[in-house]
Amino acid sequence: MPSSHRRHRLLAALTVAVLGLTACAPGASVEREPIAQVEGDLPGDMQERLQAAVETAMAATGSTGAIVEVRAPWSGVWTKALGTTTPEGPAVTTDMKFRIGPVTRTMTCDVLYGMADRGIVSIDDALGDWLSGFPSLAEVTLGELCDSSSGLSTYANEVASRWYANPTRTWSAKELVAYGVAKGLDGEPGAAYKDSDTGYLLLALALERASHQTAAELFEEYVFAPLEMDGSSLPQTTRGSDGWLNGLRSGTTKSATNCAAPTDLTSMSPTTGFTAGGAVSDIDELSDYIQAVALGVRSYDTEERFADPLPISGSAPSWFTAKGGAFQAGSLVGNSGSVPGYLTAAYADTETGLSVAVVLNNSRASGTVARQLAWQLAAVASKAPAASGETAPEAGGLPWEAATFGEAIVDSAICPLP
Repeated sequence: MPSSHRRHRLLAALTVAVLGLTACAPGASVEREPIAQVEGDLPGDMQERLQAAVETAMAATGSTGAIVEVRAPWSGVWTKALGTTTPEGPAVTTDMKFRIGPVTRTMTCDVLYGMADRGIVSIDDALGDWLSGFPSLAEVTLGELCDSSSGLSTYANEVASRWYANPTRTWSAKELVAYGVAKGLDGEPGAAYKDSDTGYLLLALALERASHQTAAELFEEYVFAPLEMDGSSLPQTTRGSDGWLNGLRSGTTKSATNCAAPTDLTSMSPTTGFTAGGAVSDIDELSDYIQAVALGVRSYDTEERFADPLPISGSAPSWFTAKGGAFQAGSLVGNSGSVPGYLTAAYADTETGLSVAVVLNNSRASGTVARQLAWQLAAVASKAPAASGETAPEAGGLPWEAATFGEAIVDSAICPLP
């Protein structure tokens, strides 16, 4: 099976790198051995539970297709493509690429920490040290932009209607930043988490200035090359998108969501998201990536990056926080949300290596659904029995039950459930 072949190839490559027998990209390398993945699939009854959860989320969001991979290192793997690319399209396959949405933000912070490790920038550098033209933001630090604690607002809400009207238009990062910056700061920088796509574009512009490289080159050097993510990229166009999972969005007809005939947004320019949501990958490489982040296997990974996280909001559970360009949910680290056409999530356990990566191909519903589905799948897989010769983690590692988020997805359904 292709995914199994890649996991074995990647583990071998990472192990060799750890032993110092090969060199990786000049800006980053893999220095710690990852948790080994046991051979074989997850038990059949567990696969049925996982698939049922994904199918319910597909129906609830109006998605025609989904791709998912769940890895429990002590038990097995489940990789599955479900449905069709469009209502009348061909079957989805596990090797299809897709936009990974907010996981791109975690990668942007990887570049920051990688460049800081090399002494090119400091996490505490002020934005004004690298970019002029933003006097009100001059003292905001690069770390605060990464943590999404700068107080900046989002630009997406201001321009989304124009994206849908002209999806193939190429957008300048500076133009998008201007929409977010125009609203000013909401609160003292560093004081609280506030979701801000604007901040990740500003961070990228500063890192481009400091390195004299493009964001795409920086992603390749610090994120993709060390993990042999040969199929992943930060593209400027959708040229070469044949074979991608189609990205859809249901419109509204007579005050109701049109679940039967969604609009195809696959051709929308990835520049709408840039370093906040424009990266492209496949399910295997996304799984490799989020495990590497959670387990801290790269040369620039530090415990400080995720230390002292900020609450998501005043009403969020105490175990749901954010820092370093990622969410923390119990022992899981990752990111999730939506970009036009896709709901995506990728999380991995910092202790066990358990990982979940999933994409649904209709973005009309809230991006929260992707997070809820990933956490539901993680709760199911966390109870996977140990394969022969392996030891399962102690029960109770995650502070929620699968049913909690399964019910939440049903309750928030925007399309009819079977």
